[in-house]
Amino acid sequence: MKKIIAIVGARPQFIKHFSFEKACEGNINLITIHTGQHFDENMSQIFFDQLGMQRPKYILKNGGGNHGTQTGRMMIDIEAIVEDEKPEGIVVYGDTNSTLAGALVAAKLHIPVYHIEAGLRSFNKDMPEEINRVLTDHISEKLFITSEVASQNLQRESINSGVVLVGDIMKDVVQYVVDNGLLENKKVDFDYYYVTIHRPYNTDNIGRLTYVFEKLNKLSKKVIIALHPRTRNFVTKYGIELHKYLNLIIIEPQSYFDNLCYLKHSSGLITDSGGMQKEAYWLQKKCVTVRKETEWIETIELEGNHLLFDDLTQLEELLNTQPKYWDTNLYGDGNVGKRIVQQII
Repeated sequence: MKKIIAIVGARPQFIKHFSFEKACEGNINLITIHTGQHFDENMSQIFFDQLGMQRPKYILKNGGGNHGTQTGRMMIDIEAIVEDEKPEGIVVYGDTNSTLAGALVAAKLHIPVYHIEAGLRSFNKDMPEEINRVLTDHISEKLFITSEVASQNLQRESINSGVVLVGDIMKDVVQYVVDNGLLENKKVDFDYYYVTIHRPYNTDNIGRLTYVFEKLNKLSKKVIIALHPRTRNFVTKYGIELHKYLNLIIIEPQSYFDNLCYLKHSSGLITDSGGMQKEAYWLQKKCVTVRKETEWIETIELEGNHLLFDDLTQLEELLNTQPKYWDTNLYGDGNVGKRIVQQII
């Protein structure tokens, strides 16, 4: 069997890795490196506990620090492991610093890079994720894409070989969770909107962050906010008194199952997350994305998701509109991990 190293480090990557790991059983000798990019209990370790995933063979400590420092430390640590393990390929997911670090190490050591969730573009170079995904795509041997839109993005950058349309591996996991009845227990017995906000353009400026809280506080339903550690740090830094916003209910970052459970039983999602836009669509929940752009164009075209940034007064109006229709096969059918493994072996 081929020996393959997979790099994980941030919350969405653990989710994607679950499906790939399952598909590798009996087909690939898989070694997992956890870079430690997310170090909060509910943001990393709990994925291995709740989903029954194998503990990574290597767990690094590369959380915190600026982008250059974090990525550089990861590269040093990953390179030492790769030189020792001598894998025949390296799998990276998405668009984080862990993704770029793993891809750069592999490319410089002339080891094939397999990029899962390739070809996505927000066309906003101010987003570090955009830099990571573009650079990773240009040094990947196999680019596993979610849709034709991703293919078109790559063609514009003259990337024409190694591109394989497989669907979205996160769909596998949501399908698994739903099929196994893991989202049936309501967390609360009242109507609410569910919120996750953590992007720098929504949190790093006191005026902007306060504005977001004020608009959420005016919604007609209760608002449950799973407060990301990054957002909490800025709330503390700015001295924002959240208890004054009587319509807001602040909870800790949730485990994967609990996060989906809050989403499934909500009246709609307000987020700046990438992955949750898709999860909301798959669970047939309206979403408003508090950003100026999104990689998930199809959710916008189907009107299950809306972009809203400068003026948030339309939040509730958009959440109460109906999509064109719910496409149950958007981004995949639950077998994406298996397709990827077949391409690698």
